[in-house]
Amino acid sequence: MVTNEQLYFAIGVPMLFSATLIGLLIAVNNAKFKAIEVQLHAINERLDHMQEMWRSELRRVEEVLGARLRHLEER
Repeated sequence: MVTNEQLYFAIGVPMLFSATLIGLLIAVNNAKFKAIEVQLHAINERLDHMQEMWRSELRRVEEVLGARLRHLEER
């Protein structure tokens, strides 16, 4: 005959073990997603920096071409 304590151990221990493993898996996944989020944020900042650099270069090229066009129009 199975006592109540034996039944509690037979059901409770596997449940606690499973709950612990699920908790660990959730913690590991959250850490991985956080790392990916940090990498994506760094990539986003780099792309923003490149966009500003291209804008400044385009502005400089427009100024040079405008100056050359004014010079040609003055001739």
